[in-house]
Amino acid sequence: MLFQVEMTVSIPHDWNAEAVARLQAEEKQYCHKLQREGKWLHIWRVVGRYANVSIFDAASNDELHDLLRQLPLFPFMQITVTPLARHPSSLDGAG
Repeated sequence: MLFQVEMTVSIPHDWNAEAVARLQAEEKQYCHKLQREGKWLHIWRVVGRYANVSIFDAASNDELHDLLRQLPLFPFMQITVTPLARHPSSLDGAG
């Protein structure tokens, strides 16, 4: 199942910069792991914000939830999930 996931990160400004950098590095590693596994298909930056729009491929809502809650920055995120379905006008047939 494909999902559009919008993530906005809001880390408190008074957080320790070293701790933030460590979380960001862990987040990047986890993102790369999920991309290699074919779970995190696309990621785009939202210009001007600490946010992204991504496409995930998960077997179920529960699997997606588990993937997202393991994000190191999850406690600082506002996440919106939209399930996606094949569009009849898609030329590639992949939806």
